[in-house]
Amino acid sequence: MARNILWETPQEINYEISKRVKNIRKRQKISQQKLSEMSNVSYGSIKRFETTGDISLISLTRIAVALGLADDLKNLFTDIPYTNIQEVINENR
Repeated sequence: MARNILWETPQEINYEISKRVKNIRKRQKISQQKLSEMSNVSYGSIKRFETTGDISLISLTRIAVALGLADDLKNLFTDIPYTNIQEVINENR
């Protein structure tokens, strides 16, 4: 089964996501401290996320909800095409 070659590391992908979230936070004129209060995610976790991309899934979900991005997060992996007939068979078992 062939998969696309990924040229970025998981850490690089996480960091790119964190940059997007940071930009959205700034567009909405929300400080890290305010986002911490809105999301119930510690200030330190938000700061670390924006600096390194490191965050737990539950904290990312809380941040997404606080920023009005829950639908974007919920829609991850929803429109993934099948790569072969075996995947169709496997999914329906």
